[in-house]
Amino acid sequence: MQNNLDGQTAKQNNSASADWRQVVQRLVKAEMSKRGVKYQDLSERLVTIGVNQSADNLRNKVNKGILGADLLLQIMYVLNMRRIERDDIVDMFSDMGQDLAQ
Repeated sequence: MQNNLDGQTAKQNNSASADWRQVVQRLVKAEMSKRGVKYQDLSERLVTIGVNQSADNLRNKVNKGILGADLLLQIMYVLNMRRIERDDIVDMFSDMGQDLAQ
């Protein structure tokens, strides 16, 4: 019985992680779109702060929504993002049909 519960918990955790990765993907893509920044542009901007990421590598990471916290912060910096609002995150989850526990 316990193994079955552990399996269900693991599936729920994987689903929740996938939802958060999708939010990261949407957030970065939306900010790039607002600024008219392509992946090559993003790569070049990151080089100016000493971060070497190819456009293809960035595209893969963003599309999967799998970025380290450091890379996410670096992207935010070079895109001149002011902040990530909590309400924006809630809205993104809502758009995906998910309700965050408040």
